[in-house]
Amino acid sequence: MWRLRWSSAPVDATPVQKRNFINVQNDAIGIGLASAAAPFLPVFLTRLGASNVEVGLLTSMPALTGLLLGIFVGRFLQTRPQIVPWFSAARLLVVSSYALTGLATFLIPQAYLVRSILLIWAVATLPQTVLNVSFSVVMNSVAGPRHRYDLMSRRWSILGLTTAIAVGVIGLVLDRIVFPLNYQLVFIGLSLGGVISYYFSSHIELPDAEVPPRQAGLSLIERVRDFARLIRAEREFILFIVRRFVYHAGVALSTPIFPLYLVRVVQASDSWIGFVNTAQTALLLVGYFLWTRQSRVRGSRYVLLWATLGLGFYPALVSFTQRIELIALYAGLAGVFQAGIDLVFFDELMKTVPEKYSATFVSMAQSLQHFSLFVGPMLGTWLAGFMGLGGALLVSAALRFLGFAMFAWWKTGITPFSPRLNKNAAH
Repeated sequence: MWRLRWSSAPVDATPVQKRNFINVQNDAIGIGLASAAAPFLPVFLTRLGASNVEVGLLTSMPALTGLLLGIFVGRFLQTRPQIVPWFSAARLLVVSSYALTGLATFLIPQAYLVRSILLIWAVATLPQTVLNVSFSVVMNSVAGPRHRYDLMSRRWSILGLTTAIAVGVIGLVLDRIVFPLNYQLVFIGLSLGGVISYYFSSHIELPDAEVPPRQAGLSLIERVRDFARLIRAEREFILFIVRRFVYHAGVALSTPIFPLYLVRVVQASDSWIGFVNTAQTALLLVGYFLWTRQSRVRGSRYVLLWATLGLGFYPALVSFTQRIELIALYAGLAGVFQAGIDLVFFDELMKTVPEKYSATFVSMAQSLQHFSLFVGPMLGTWLAGFMGLGGALLVSAALRFLGFAMFAWWKTGITPFSPRLNKNAAH
């Protein structure tokens, strides 16, 4: 019933790749439904009376768990010949947290509700860490080096379209049902997307991965030294993740600020908040088409620089207005540039990762990203208390521009801005 037949896979894909492409895209429908609940979770906590710090914890908690356990999860997954079962099960557990959030609102007194919801999402951080590491490994194995842009642009376009429609409908529904019943029904209903996702993602077929031989008898210090030696040997990997860290810190800083700004400064209704997220998500679809085409014509470096520069303006523009119509416009434009970042960051990371140790290197990259996601929101909420929500958004823009400058001015192994050279690039 959810089968996608149109342009489901590249024409030169193998039969197994074609089946995997279809499963990945059908999985995106389920995740698109579940993801529609994500922008309303911090809004829900804010309307329940949560503080700035408590809203920031929604982003910081999974980041802290990923920071502390990400490398250990990666090393564990590296020893699994089949990673797909861990990927699909982790996804189901994370999405189920929305259903638990809705049920908790029925069962728990309001005085304890905010902390109870935060506890639910604190527990969900462990499967979220497994999911974050396994996602890149699974998607890279499905696509191979030639089809990463094809797979991810199609997947994220379907996910974005599903989410955009669902978010728009949800915003209207929330304004027509009494609070908090409206959020309870939305969270429970959208969690069914996790069941759809689990069914299709668990049917992805990958060959058994080569498991590196275990070195028995090594002490913990020796294992740490071996791990550090393995990472240091890949210079391009280190350079890329450091630059990406700076940019992600700017993005993470603004994550809890945007919903707080919309509710407290702009005083936007749930319908408008839904429309802002719909505009951003809908134009992701345009962005995926645009940047996939540009990567083939102009190269990945062109995509990287324009996407990082364009998205840097978003928090600054929002900070200068309280007109919800303009914010919706800026959000839509940001969606176009966000699509480029989604595609190029994934593609360039996997170019620098040795295939044999993909889970290990991805977990290292995720750990550094989680560090930015942990520090950024807490710094953002602290800055909001010190210099206001608008001031915090300006700091977010400054960090994004710094990340853009690092990508623009430092030498890099990324595909150069040259159509002729790009013909030989592996995408």
